[in-house]
Amino acid sequence: MLDSAPLPCLRPQSGNPITRYDVAHMSQRICKLAGLKPVRGHALRRSAITCALDAGVRLRDAQILARHADPRTTERYGVHILTAYVAGC
Repeated sequence: MLDSAPLPCLRPQSGNPITRYDVAHMSQRICKLAGLKPVRGHALRRSAITCALDAGVRLRDAQILARHADPRTTERYGVHILTAYVAGC
């Protein structure tokens, strides 16, 4: 049986629901531990949307995930996939 509780590493120390500030703090801490350059919040958001589109998630669902009012905004993330494909990455 799977536990539906969030992973401890993704739970802020306060125990309250995760905010964008918590995500920024956690990602900075993880990057520091891994010896990586800090990743900004929008880069995480962009990566999540691009990965969703790359995995075959419908544009409308990705639009809802991104909370974009206009699907043309979400479509821009799909351009990265097309560019990588054409470049042979």
